[in-house]
Amino acid sequence: MLILNALLAGLIFATGLIVSGMANPAKVLGFLDIAGNWDPSLAFVMAGAVAVGSVGFAIARRLKRSLFNAPMSLPAATRIDRRLLAGSAMFGAGWGLAGFCPGPALVSAGSGEFKAMLFVIAMLVGMKIFALAEQHATQTN
Repeated sequence: MLILNALLAGLIFATGLIVSGMANPAKVLGFLDIAGNWDPSLAFVMAGAVAVGSVGFAIARRLKRSLFNAPMSLPAATRIDRRLLAGSAMFGAGWGLAGFCPGPALVSAGSGEFKAMLFVIAMLVGMKIFALAEQHATQTN
């Protein structure tokens, strides 16, 4: 049952990304081009996502277990540090260069878009390098 619920949530999320235009790199790059032909429509998508997410997190903070009886696990870190800023900058640079962030890239790769497939491969390689670096850092400390 949990797998079916996860599949349904993924399908709803993917549909939202497609309908909103977030899976279209040209639309995303138009949003990021604030000095040129700026398309502000994705700001409304993001504002809606933040509003829905805020309500979801507010509810989740009050729960001990999820709706599917799994332990509730929310991020505990609240500090803004160099690692967070560096990671955010790298994420933003990758988004700006490719026009994809992870969710829309997976949706576009699933539809067979070659650039999205390359992005997903590069993202997975980057994730593996990060995991190895973290493992190395914890072993040396």
